[in-house]
Amino acid sequence: MRTIAPRMLALASVAGLAAGCADTDPAADPLPVEYPETATVEQVDMYHGTPVADPYRWLEEDVRESDRVARWVAAQNEVTSAYLAGIPERSAINRRLTALWDFEKYSIPVKRGGRYFYEYNDGLANQDQIFVQRSADAEPELLIDPNLWAEDGTVALSAYYPSPDGKYLACLIQRSGSDWRQARVFDVDAGEFLDDDIQWLKFTDVTWAADSSGFYYSRYPEPADGEAFQSLNKNHAIYFHAIGAAQDQDQPVYARSDEPEWGFDATATEDGRFLVVTVWKGTDSRYRIALADLEADDPAPRMLIDNFDFEYTFIGNVGRDLLFRTNNAAPLGRIIAIDADRPAADNWREVVAESDAVLDGASIVGGRVIAQYLRDARSEVRIFGLDGSEERMVDLPGIGSAGGFDGSAEDPETFFSFSSFNRPPTIYRMSVNGGAPEVFRTAKVDFDPADYVVKQVFFESRDGTRVPMFISHRKDLLLDGRRPALLYGYGGFDISLRPGFSITRLSWMEMGGVYAVANLRGGGEYGEAWHKAGTRLQKQNVFDDFIAAGEYLVANDYTSPDKLAILGGSNGGLLVGAVTNQRPDLFGAALPAVGVMDMVRFNRFTAGRFWVDDYGSPDNPEEFRALYAYSPYHNIQPRDYPAVMVSTADTDDRVVPGHSFKYAAALQAAQT
Repeated sequence: MRTIAPRMLALASVAGLAAGCADTDPAADPLPVEYPETATVEQVDMYHGTPVADPYRWLEEDVRESDRVARWVAAQNEVTSAYLAGIPERSAINRRLTALWDFEKYSIPVKRGGRYFYEYNDGLANQDQIFVQRSADAEPELLIDPNLWAEDGTVALSAYYPSPDGKYLACLIQRSGSDWRQARVFDVDAGEFLDDDIQWLKFTDVTWAADSSGFYYSRYPEPADGEAFQSLNKNHAIYFHAIGAAQDQDQPVYARSDEPEWGFDATATEDGRFLVVTVWKGTDSRYRIALADLEADDPAPRMLIDNFDFEYTFIGNVGRDLLFRTNNAAPLGRIIAIDADRPAADNWREVVAESDAVLDGASIVGGRVIAQYLRDARSEVRIFGLDGSEERMVDLPGIGSAGGFDGSAEDPETFFSFSSFNRPPTIYRMSVNGGAPEVFRTAKVDFDPADYVVKQVFFESRDGTRVPMFISHRKDLLLDGRRPALLYGYGGFDISLRPGFSITRLSWMEMGGVYAVANLRGGGEYGEAWHKAGTRLQKQNVFDDFIAAGEYLVANDYTSPDKLAILGGSNGGLLVGAVTNQRPDLFGAALPAVGVMDMVRFNRFTAGRFWVDDYGSPDNPEEFRALYAYSPYHNIQPRDYPAVMVSTADTDDRVVPGHSFKYAAALQAAQT
């Protein structure tokens, strides 16, 4: 379930912790950094006969509940803020970023009931507003402005779901970046929220009943006082909420008290015939499928696929045929049809066969199947008939990422977005019946895309594996081996890194920097084999790939070690922490954000137990040895580290901030 893979959260309250600020230019006068004293404790745990010291265990306490941790964070932030304030170029960078960021932004429209819903930002608002056009030619109307919800900006609209008739929006509201969600219902015609108020949703989408009478959602039981942000989440369940009802009247639809670690995601079919329940456990894309026939006398879900062997992602239905994207008998993905009345595997029918590119997504629009592929981490889109016959390839503008392609099974109109490192997002409108995509909305940013080059290179990792990497920079940049370079990576949880537009990356390149994105093993760029090659006992492959990416940039005169910075968030923060320990000589700066830094205790907090699919478990002796061997917190040694700035968030209840607190404290103590 990608929705529960670790990721960086954009939060209002960020704790920046400078560590190891070694200046790379001996002629420069470095800003003095004197760190606060950090207390230690005599904490040693035994793991399979191995003593593991944890001298900063006390920093795991919730910063919102612990005065001593809050004081420590405040002292660290004071040091960091003072250091950053002394950088003379900072004000000029801030002015340019502000100017670049002030451009209009549009999301991909969602069409329901003949109405078009989309997000819009004039470039000056902290959060996007929700607009509606009541027909294709109607004037846009402002529906919801989340900027008015909280003075400090910490209450956000994380997602919205229009009802099939376009009369309601089911809104998921997020506070302070937490994974917990509150659901509210907005009446489009009345222009106001109804009294409906649903709490304790997590790791869920919303799917409407076909008649717009209500929606299905997933939630956990209400946690005990003081445990909402650190305790393990168990006993996920699906409920149905009828519009106008109180939450205690919501009807339970599916739960498994005998399997408290299972999670559930519901999808109601457009024609109202079925409710498809995707059952997940952990972060691997291996699902069971339960099916409720909503037209049957007994609509209780029954198991359609009763094992966690393969991915089965529901696409839509054609009558009683249910179409799924799967890697069963197709490592790169194919589309199959399962007859709801004859669901045995012997009766499955192949609709779209496996190709030589990774099938990354699919939808049914206007009586066609739109299939999205990844070829060397670049988007490719093809349109098929419902019988699987390929009709055409969608013409895309170049090296980049395309996404969207939502729509009705009866309506041939769809929208998608395309972007790249030098190309701001452009929204296209397209008929699946034929014809070229037409520009619907385009972002106007104060720069010329023609001034920048985007290319893809391939390099060899330590074991000879061929790994792709995107490199972008100004076209006139002299590559003399002395350019500052920023290398980004993730390498986990089957997540693919694609070309995409970013104002901060553009600003970096505008100032003369090189920006590189490495497609490491552990991601999904080449299917399940590529993913598995960077997991559990193979996790070192990810670090080797990232190190090889840095070596490539140096060897090919893009940069030098003292000018090479690395960046990653969440699982990517783990990546940055691990390679900084393993190759401190290769990097001049490291930016681990919300990293998973303690690899022997990650599974003890909130969603951490899900991550054993990728990382392995500290409870397994062999996997513990692999985890302990690269755990960023446990492998810090007294040495001269590159400049490191650690960032986390006090309200992050996915990768709890104790990971970053302990890592930063250990790094400060070890820096020579």
